[in-house]
Amino acid sequence: MPGFFQLLRKRKELIPLLGFISFAATGAVSASLYFLFTKSDVILNRSNNPEPWERIDPNKPQKLITINQQWKPVEELEMVKRLTK
Repeated sequence: MPGFFQLLRKRKELIPLLGFISFAATGAVSASLYFLFTKSDVILNRSNNPEPWERIDPNKPQKLITINQQWKPVEELEMVKRLTK
């Protein structure tokens, strides 16, 4: 580590680059954790929940930003669900 800080003292133009890379890495990790823990369509264990789309609440938006979303059930799909259960 002492060599790293000596390099930054010697080449001060690397400090903004290091800041941007740190900011991007932090954003990527935080976005990944946000989607992993808050979105129901992201799964880690497929054997426990093989059909995750069956348990998604249609009234809860799944996108990061949802503008004017209106959900209506598809009659044919609902009929098929009733027949297969």
